[in-house]
Amino acid sequence: MLELAIGIILGCCALGAGLAMIAGIGPGIGEGNAVAKACEAIGRQPECKGDVTTTMLMGCAIAETTGLYALVIAILLIFVAPGLLVNVLMKTIG
Repeated sequence: MLELAIGIILGCCALGAGLAMIAGIGPGIGEGNAVAKACEAIGRQPECKGDVTTTMLMGCAIAETTGLYALVIAILLIFVAPGLLVNVLMKTIG
C-alpha cells in the first residue's frame, strides 16, 4: 500500500512538471509575433528602427520570464516536492 502511495506522489509530481512546461509555448509564440510585427514596423518606417527594437527587446524580456517561472516550478516539482510529500506521508503513517 505504501509503494502505491509513493508511486502516486511521484506520478503526480511528474505530471505537474510536464503541465508546467506547457507554459513555455506561450512565450515562444508571443516573442515570435513580437519580432514579426517589429520587422514589419521597421520595414514601413526604417527611421524608427531604434525605438522599435528597444521596445521589442523589452517586451521579449518580460515575456520570457513566464517561461522561466514555468521552468523553476517544473524543477521544484521534479526534485523537491516528491521528497517533501513522501516525508509527510511517512510522518502521517507513523
